[in-house]
Amino acid sequence: MSKSLYIGATGMQAQQANVDAIANNLANANTPGYKKSRVSFTDMMVQDVARTNPLGGAENEVGLAANLARIGAGVRIAATGKMFDQGELKRTDSALDIAIQGDGFIEINMPDGSVAYSRGGTLKLTKEGQLALASGPTLKASMVIPDSAQSMTIAGDGTVRYRLAGQSTDVEAGKIELVNFVSPGQLSVVGDNLYKANEASGEALNSSFGDVGVGTISQGYVEASNVKMVEEMVNLMIAQRTYEANVKLVQAADEMQGMINNLRK
Repeated sequence: MSKSLYIGATGMQAQQANVDAIANNLANANTPGYKKSRVSFTDMMVQDVARTNPLGGAENEVGLAANLARIGAGVRIAATGKMFDQGELKRTDSALDIAIQGDGFIEINMPDGSVAYSRGGTLKLTKEGQLALASGPTLKASMVIPDSAQSMTIAGDGTVRYRLAGQSTDVEAGKIELVNFVSPGQLSVVGDNLYKANEASGEALNSSFGDVGVGTISQGYVEASNVKMVEEMVNLMIAQRTYEANVKLVQAADEMQGMINNLRK
C-alpha cells in the first residue's frame, strides 16, 4: 500500500485542526480578554526504508546514501497553545472593570476548590462583599467591601480601597496579587477566559509589582481580544492551500494505485 495516502491523510487532519483553531480565533475576535490559539506541528517518526525494502541493497550504506534511505511518515500536532500578547485596553470608566497591562494573572477560587487564573475583566460584588468575576467565581484575594461603601478604587499595584459615606479618607480592604508562569502559553483552557496550571505551564510564581515582566492593574478598563483579523485571514488562506495540496497528494497516490491495478489488463 502506498504510504503517500497515509502521509497525505495526516496532512489533511493537521490542517483541519489548524483551520478549526483559526475559526475559533475569528469567532472570538470581539470577545473581551480572549487570547488567540496557535497550532504547532511536528513531523512523525522517520521510517528506515532500507530495512523494509524487499530489493535490499542499502543496509550497509553510510553518509548521504544512508540518509536517502529514510523518509518521513507525515505530520502531527505537537501542541495547541495560547498566545498571550497584550490586547488593546478599552476604557469603560466602570469601577468594577479591571485589566492587566503587561504580564500576569489574577488567582480565582473555583467552585470545586481548585484555583484558576484570569487576565481580569468585569467584576461584581457578592452578597458577602467579595470581589468575583461576572461568571461567579470569587477572587482568591481575601477582602470584603461593605454594602455601605460609596466608592471603590483599585490601584496599579492591586491595592483595593473603599470610602464610606460621610468619611474623607479611604479604607484599605486588601490587595489583588498577580502571578506568572514559566510557560503561560501551555496553560489549560477551562472556558470563560479562565486557565489552569499543568505540568507544561509550570506552577504559579508569585510576583511583586515593579519586578521585571510584571504588569499593573488598570481600573476602568477591559482588555480586548488580541486576535488580528488580517493575520488570521492570511493564516486561513495558507491553511486552505496546504489542505488542497494534501488532497492532491491523496488523489495522485490513488491514481498511481489504480494504474498498478490495471497493469494486468
